[in-house]
Amino acid sequence: MPAVDALVCFALYAANRTTTQAYRVLLDPFGLTYPQYIALVTLWADGEQTVKSLGEALQLDSGTLSPMLSRMEAAGYVTRTRSTDDERVVGIALTERGTALREELAHVPRCIAAGAGFTDAEAARDLIDALHRLTDAMKSLRDHPDTVLDAVGAPRPRA
Repeated sequence: MPAVDALVCFALYAANRTTTQAYRVLLDPFGLTYPQYIALVTLWADGEQTVKSLGEALQLDSGTLSPMLSRMEAAGYVTRTRSTDDERVVGIALTERGTALREELAHVPRCIAAGAGFTDAEAARDLIDALHRLTDAMKSLRDHPDTVLDAVGAPRPRA
């Protein structure tokens, strides 16, 4: 067994990479990428919103989000509209075609769940909850590394 197989970080990396590849197989026939798909899912569930709020929901910066939304607009899935009150604010909404994709892509979550071996919604929910706890913990480590370094007695670089 390779040494990396014993690392949590590598197991997460491998699972994420393989899951993204599985989504690619399912979404390529529709000309969509995974980030475009999650943008559509967010708009289907939450409705029209600002580009800023969509970026926050998807954890994407504007440098990634803007070109992606531009491609989605060119494909006829969304419209972007500048606010008349504040031209810095851009709204994003689904078009009729973007709304219709919801039905066409309804099989995708079922395929992912089946491929992951989930036998019921509770199994999926348990994994999602565990991953949310992990994400929150890693954000805490990212934002407050000294707390964790002190807790584990990690050495500090010499100045």
